[in-house]
Amino acid sequence: MDVDVLNKLRDIVGEKHVLNKKEDLIPYMKDASFFEGAEPIAVVLPGNVDEVSKIMKFCNDNLIPVVVRGGGSSLTGSSILKGEGIILSMARFDKILDLSVEDRYVIAEAGVKLDVLNSYLNKYGFFYPPDPASSISATVGGSINTNAGGLKAAMYGATKEWVLGLEVVLTDGTIIQTGGKVLKRSIGYDLTALFIGSEGTLGVITKAILKITALPEKYGRIMVYYKSISEAGRAIANLKNKGITPLIAEFMDKISMDSITHVHGLKFPENAEYLLLIDISSTEESLDRKLKDAYDIISKTDNIGIKITTDKNEMDAMYQARKGLYSSHLNERSSPNEYVVIADIVVPTSKLPDSLKEIKNKIEEYNLKVALFGHIGDGNIHANIFANINDKNHMERVNAFMMDLGRIALEHEGSVSSEHGIGMEKIDLLKEEFKFKKSERNLDIMKSIKNILDPNNILNRGKLF
Repeated sequence: MDVDVLNKLRDIVGEKHVLNKKEDLIPYMKDASFFEGAEPIAVVLPGNVDEVSKIMKFCNDNLIPVVVRGGGSSLTGSSILKGEGIILSMARFDKILDLSVEDRYVIAEAGVKLDVLNSYLNKYGFFYPPDPASSISATVGGSINTNAGGLKAAMYGATKEWVLGLEVVLTDGTIIQTGGKVLKRSIGYDLTALFIGSEGTLGVITKAILKITALPEKYGRIMVYYKSISEAGRAIANLKNKGITPLIAEFMDKISMDSITHVHGLKFPENAEYLLLIDISSTEESLDRKLKDAYDIISKTDNIGIKITTDKNEMDAMYQARKGLYSSHLNERSSPNEYVVIADIVVPTSKLPDSLKEIKNKIEEYNLKVALFGHIGDGNIHANIFANINDKNHMERVNAFMMDLGRIALEHEGSVSSEHGIGMEKIDLLKEEFKFKKSERNLDIMKSIKNILDPNNILNRGKLF
């Protein structure tokens, strides 16, 4: 990069907040996906919205591509560079600005980590429900940009249900406010919703007004073991059919259980092929009854064991193991050359039994090692594929399986991406979904919106499109 450009960035944010040494740039070439990005020309760390505005105006005027980066926990390559450009890190946007328990909102900057936000809210008896497994590193801005879901989405839904308003810097440096502090409004197009799930392609989210809710009074857990994956899906479908919405409903296969045993020392029945983990929340007075109701429904499925617990330490240990499952899977690789490629689909809960059975058949057809797990309570299925990215033939099978996985979701009225976004990984799958729904015009509309807000295409090039 021209030294004058570096000096201009330093003039805006200060010399120590512009990184351009090789050793400082290398960490920004990777995120949590298996992709490797280009080396940034510089990493810029603004400290306030005015600095972001000046950076964006300068980069737009000089056609310098920009990728906005939060915690770097993207699983589809959304937060790395594809080609030349700079990384705009939101690491210094780490402040919680306001809280109103009475009005049920908190205002936080985009770089606040979700676990930090909830640690703060928990002191007041409240929490922010979106709960991705990467919450220790995932940020407010990053999770909004991918419309993250997580473990509690079965009850509370994805991020889009919890964002009231945003502060966004557009590519020309304009600072806009969308939404506000009230729960409802009717003032034309919902611009707040437009930026949710946009993967940093339309503007730089710097601040968010988020809804909060009271912590559950009490909860208990049911752990059920199965030999058949379709029976695990049937259990959730039966619960939903009877009007029971779990706080958490997760499932995992034997590869996942083994990885947890190896890393965390937690034990599972040796003959279990699948685990269904269900949390039920309620009041102190009614929890036992609700747990019994759920138990009665689940016990009618073809299981090989059921356990109920309200022991907080036991539940916390398993909860943290589940949130760290991706890292645990890395220990199950057959060689250091293997990567874990994460697929992420969603189907209606009523379609889970058939969908899971078809997925299992596809794994066998392609002769792949795949760990199946996910947020089964809202139909979200993750498939962690053990892949040697240096083996062309193997990657052809991996890519074919991922396309078929997406088609299974579509055929069962679901979607090719539930909560990880599109990034670089799922561009073909996005096209496949629009084609399947005979809605190819959707992509044209998205590109038109992109062209209006980012006419020079400087924001997160090569993602979504």
